[in-house]
Amino acid sequence: VDDDNVTGGSVLQPAWDHLHQNHHDLLRSPLFPVVLSVGTYFFLVGLYTALDLLAPTWPSINRYRLHPDGAVARPNIWTTLGVTVYNHLLYVLPVAVAQWLWRPPTPLPCEAPTLWSFFLGVLGCTVVFDFQYYLWHLLHHRVPWLYRTFHAVHHQYNQPFGLVTQCLSGWELFSVGFWATVDPVLLRCHCLTAWGFMVFNIYISTEDHCGYDFPWAVHNLVPFGLWGGAPKHDAHHQQPGTNFAPFFSHWDWLGGCSEFSITPPPPKTRQYLL
Repeated sequence: VDDDNVTGGSVLQPAWDHLHQNHHDLLRSPLFPVVLSVGTYFFLVGLYTALDLLAPTWPSINRYRLHPDGAVARPNIWTTLGVTVYNHLLYVLPVAVAQWLWRPPTPLPCEAPTLWSFFLGVLGCTVVFDFQYYLWHLLHHRVPWLYRTFHAVHHQYNQPFGLVTQCLSGWELFSVGFWATVDPVLLRCHCLTAWGFMVFNIYISTEDHCGYDFPWAVHNLVPFGLWGGAPKHDAHHQQPGTNFAPFFSHWDWLGGCSEFSITPPPPKTRQYLL
């Protein structure tokens, strides 16, 4: 039996060869991961924002909203977009320029990862990232100074929508970006696997904040309630003492934080419903 057929290497190798031969310089550029991440994020939040604007007059969309009785206010869309653009100009752009100037080009191996190692690598990075952010998130809710100074920006809206995903302080944006970049290195992932994790991480992060419960959402596909998804993260924004993990549910279950907590929500929580 051919090992490549068993492991799935033959599945990814033609695509990798095509990318290697036709986009070699682009893929080796230190800017590519930044462009991939930023492009993916704005594409996804653009789709969700379009749905938010259409939902009030489109019942087939509105019925999937977690809060179908209200609409996302346009001023809040502009506010969160402004924070996102500000963060990208003030933090992401300088980091991207620094990488372009000082980081060596990305080495591109000739062999693609096997299909098994690709999916296992993406899953492994997701599990590690989930644990890192769970600890960070829990700490920034338990220590009032950390909450007020860094995390309160993200909790201005008690019913999140797509653009709230990266409505963050600079410190939180740095923390999230650092782990998403370093985790594939720590797990010694193929660069294609690292890029796959970046895209998947952004997808599930925006889905967490989108405010919709679509049938194809990850939490509806993963069995046994192992994935939190938008409903649990929406609950976290309303009752910040619960559901700290970004993706999986096991840490909150083990820590007794998977249900609504008696901890009251912080003051000055901004409503976005009209």
